[in-house]
Amino acid sequence: MSHLPPSSAIFSPSIARAAASQAKDWSYIDTWLSQKFPNRPSPPQFERNPSTLRALLSLASANEQADEQRTLLSSLESSTLSSLPRSSSPSPKDLILSSLIQSLSREGSLALTTLSQLSLILPSPPSTLPESIISLSTQLHALETTILRLETLTSHLSSLTQSSQQISPPSPGRPSSSHSDSPESSSQTGYHPPSNLAISNLSTQKRIKTLGAKIPELKDRLNSISKQSSGVKEISFEELRKEEELYLGLLEEKRALDEQLASFSGLPTDLDAARQELEGLREELRRVTERRDEVFEGLVERETPKKGGGIRR
Repeated sequence: MSHLPPSSAIFSPSIARAAASQAKDWSYIDTWLSQKFPNRPSPPQFERNPSTLRALLSLASANEQADEQRTLLSSLESSTLSSLPRSSSPSPKDLILSSLIQSLSREGSLALTTLSQLSLILPSPPSTLPESIISLSTQLHALETTILRLETLTSHLSSLTQSSQQISPPSPGRPSSSHSDSPESSSQTGYHPPSNLAISNLSTQKRIKTLGAKIPELKDRLNSISKQSSGVKEISFEELRKEEELYLGLLEEKRALDEQLASFSGLPTDLDAARQELEGLREELRRVTERRDEVFEGLVERETPKKGGGIRR
């Protein structure tokens, strides 16, 4: 259709319908372009071909879908914000939490994020999360130790088996030259494994199987112990604060008792001797007090003016 001039007549109904549909599509494209680019002219005549029309229709459809999604997202955000409670100022708790989060280092922020994700994944409440982490670490260490021991024992058994195969004596059907030459040289150079090697190997394998069978039982016991330990009574911060205040009060009382005992530090340990020394100190205090009173009375008499001897006539 693009090679026909606009003034040529169309006698085929199918061609006429295709031309009408194409004209409708171009009208829609022109309207869409004029809305998006109001100061730009329409596409020139030589660009109006089916490939350009298909590209512009796809672009317009994608643009409309993006506009619809943007409008839907905007309305959803508006409805969500309107449903949230409005507060004039943030609470002190929110301010403290935000300041703590901002002051964390990169490693601390990563650790906090990991702990929060772990608390969401695990069924344990946040209050028992440290106990669960320690219990899991203990279980992991015990299992790793058991596996390491089993691997060491298995490697030791493998090395013993290989060495026993290497040093096994020759079969009777193939005698060596040393056996044919002299029995003395055979007894000197030949090696005979101990007779209880097979029994020891079997007992070791039985022990490995027994230990392997005990692993599930040990795991169950460990899980039961961890469940029992999770039921330990929790201690609140208020109880800790009261205990700390009680402890500080006891320390203050101890300090006062130490000060009282310090005044008796010079006394002997014997009770009778301490009483005698205390009585001696009291007697000395009494003498010093009497001496002080005598000196004070003498000063008073010396400083007091004497009265006249008689009346003059």
